[in-house]
Amino acid sequence: MSKQGKANLMLIAAAMIWGAAFVAQSAGMEYVRPCTFQACRCVLGGLVLLPVLALRRDRTEAAAAPKSRKDLWIAGILCGVILFAGSTLQQYGLLYTSAGKSGFLTALYVVLLPVASLLLGKRAPLTVWLGVAMAAAALYLLCVNEQFTVGRGELLTLGCAACFTLHILVIDHFSRRVDGVALSCIQFFVCGALAAVGMLIFERPSWAAILRCWLPICYAGILSCGGGYTLQILGQKHAKPTVASLLMSLESVFAVLFGALLLRERLRPAEYAGCVLMFAAIVLAQLPQRKRASKT
Repeated sequence: MSKQGKANLMLIAAAMIWGAAFVAQSAGMEYVRPCTFQACRCVLGGLVLLPVLALRRDRTEAAAAPKSRKDLWIAGILCGVILFAGSTLQQYGLLYTSAGKSGFLTALYVVLLPVASLLLGKRAPLTVWLGVAMAAAALYLLCVNEQFTVGRGELLTLGCAACFTLHILVIDHFSRRVDGVALSCIQFFVCGALAAVGMLIFERPSWAAILRCWLPICYAGILSCGGGYTLQILGQKHAKPTVASLLMSLESVFAVLFGALLLRERLRPAEYAGCVLMFAAIVLAQLPQRKRASKT
């Protein structure tokens, strides 16, 4: 399998993990406040990557030049700050808007990313733009089942989508120059530290509540953070940002499917249509890459 094919599979796996994590995050909010949950999951995500880094230490140190180490710390701190900002805006947006609208608006990075790339001088083929438009329509069918209005919650969540767009662009810039696992580890500790500050200032954390929330925290920390975000960084090494955003937006599809499988939620006809449309958008966006590959 080609490097691009492996990268696409990594990004789809990340989307699947994040889709299932929706259940864990919703359950976690029943026990602890947002910053407490965020701090615990991110620190745990960083801790589970430390043994991986230790096993790969000889190889990464041999390949690391002083410049790449500097880039690693810059990238890790930037990604951690952006991840914290995006997650915080999303969580506070949920106080004023529904989960469906939040899911739709958050995933609008799939539209914002090609626009941002165009401003940076990176053009996307027409088929990718069509795929982006189809994905936006699919996300609406999947996520929004009530009257759509724009208020404080929606504006906060749009800010979250902008942060995740920037997060993808920063990873795209640094992922080929630094070790992906180390970058992922640093970003989690930075994000966790910022969330811990917010936890101590705005919340009253309780060890008893955190222990009762151990299962959602472990899933969100070990799999969603340690696994999902690391797969994103590794996958983006060999995937174009716009295509990567389309693949990661499958998170919404998997969230609906896992809700039906695990929570026995019934899918509406619009949600079935959204799933089909999203998969069609992914296939359409892949066509230019296949054509170029066949000519080489």
